[in-house]
Amino acid sequence: MEYLTSNRRKFVKQALAGVTAVSVGGILPGFSPRSYGNILGSNDRIQVALMGVNGRGKALATNFASQQNCEVLYISDVDRRAARKCIAKVESIQKKKPQAAPDFRKALEDKNLDALVIAAPDHWHAPAAILACQAGKHVYLEKPASHNPHEGELVTAAAAKYKRVVQMGNQRRSWPNVVAAMQQLRGGAIGRPYFAKTWYTNNRKSIGKGKEVKVPGWLDYELWQGPAPRQPYRNNLVHYNWHWFWNWGTGEALNNGTHMVDLARWGLGVDFPTRVTSVGGRYRYQDDWQTPDTQVITLEFPNNTSALWEGRSCNGRPVEGNTAGIIFYGENGSLLIDGNSYQVFDEKNKLIKDIKNTTLVDARNLTNPAQELDALHIRNFFDGIRLGTKQNADILGGHKSTLLCQLGNIALRTGHTLNINPENGHILNDNEALKYWRREYESGWEPTV
Repeated sequence: MEYLTSNRRKFVKQALAGVTAVSVGGILPGFSPRSYGNILGSNDRIQVALMGVNGRGKALATNFASQQNCEVLYISDVDRRAARKCIAKVESIQKKKPQAAPDFRKALEDKNLDALVIAAPDHWHAPAAILACQAGKHVYLEKPASHNPHEGELVTAAAAKYKRVVQMGNQRRSWPNVVAAMQQLRGGAIGRPYFAKTWYTNNRKSIGKGKEVKVPGWLDYELWQGPAPRQPYRNNLVHYNWHWFWNWGTGEALNNGTHMVDLARWGLGVDFPTRVTSVGGRYRYQDDWQTPDTQVITLEFPNNTSALWEGRSCNGRPVEGNTAGIIFYGENGSLLIDGNSYQVFDEKNKLIKDIKNTTLVDARNLTNPAQELDALHIRNFFDGIRLGTKQNADILGGHKSTLLCQLGNIALRTGHTLNINPENGHILNDNEALKYWRREYESGWEPTV
C-alpha cells in the first residue's frame, strides 16, 4: 500500500484524532475500541499477516489484533496446532476469523494485504522480509534483523529498493521512559558517556541429547527449515531450542543481546565499531546446545567509546539488581536503564533522578514481556505506512545493532579479535572470519534483491 495522498492523510489524521478523543472521554454505548477501528473503510485499516505464531508471534498477533484500525487477515505457521490456537485468539479479539495460510508466501499474493509481521525462527527473518518487500508489503520484523551479516545488508537493500516500511522489533526505541533517558543522556546528564555495559541473565535448563525421530504430523518441517541447509529432525529442536543451533539460530547474543546492544549504540551515538572481541562457551551443561550459554562481547568505536554485553543463559544472578539492562558511564556520573525505568547518578554515586515505570515489564517472559509498551512501537509502524512517519527502529538501524552482536559471535567462533571498517561494519583482512559473513543455503532458497 503506497503512502496516502494529502487528502487521505488529512482524513486519517482527523479520524484518528476522533478515536483518541473518544478513548479519553469515554466509549459511546454499544461501541468498543475495535468498533471505532471498523468505522474507517477497509482501505484505511492496516491489514496484516503473522508469520510464526507459536510463542512470540502469538503475542504479537494478539497485540496487532487489539490495535484500532488493524485487521489480522492471515495466520501463517508450519505448526497446525499453533496456527489453530492463534486463529482462535485473534478471532476472539477482532470478532473476525483470520485465514490460515501455512505457507506465508500464499498470503503475500493477496493484494489487500498491507504488511507481514515476522516472528519465525532467525534463519527465516531476512529471507521472508525480502520476499514481502518484493511482493509490495511492508514488514514488521522481530529481532534479529538477520541470521548473518550478508542477509542484513540484503534486507536493508530490499527495503530501499522496493520503498517499503520495515520496522524492526527493537521495541524499547518506542518506550517513553527509555526515550526520556536517552534525552537525558544526550542532554549531558552524566557528561560525555564513554562506556556502556549491557547484560541479560536467565536460568535456562539443559536441552539434553536429542534423537533423530519421525517428523510429527502437525509440523511441515521442510517449510520450517526453508532457506537453511537440511538437517534431520530431532526431538529437542522445535520450538524454542532452535535458538541454540547455529544452522537456524544465533544464540543469546542475538536472541536478547540485540535489544540492549541497540540501546548502547543509541546512547553512545555510534554506528559501526573498529574492533570486536568475545569470549565464552557452553559451560553449564554438556548437551546439544551449540551456541554459548556464557558470553562477553566487547565493542570499540571510533568516537573513543566502547560497549560490553554480558550474557548468562544458565545463571540468573542479576546485574545492578536487574535481569536485563544497560548502564552508561560518563564523565560526571552514570545512567541506568531497567525496562521502562531509569536512574541517574552523579560522579559520587548519589541518586539524582529516579523515573519509575508504571507498566509491567518482565524481561524473562519469553513471548510477551511488555505488551502495552510494545503497542507504541506497532502504532509507530502504522504511522510509517499511513503517513510516512519516521520509524523509531527502521531496518537500517536494526541491521547495525544486529551486526554488532553478529560480529561478537564471529569473534567468539574464530577465537580472535576482529578489526572492523567503521564506515560500513565490514571485517578487515580476515579470511577465517569472513567465512561467517554469509551462510550456505538449501538449493533454490537463496535470497536475492
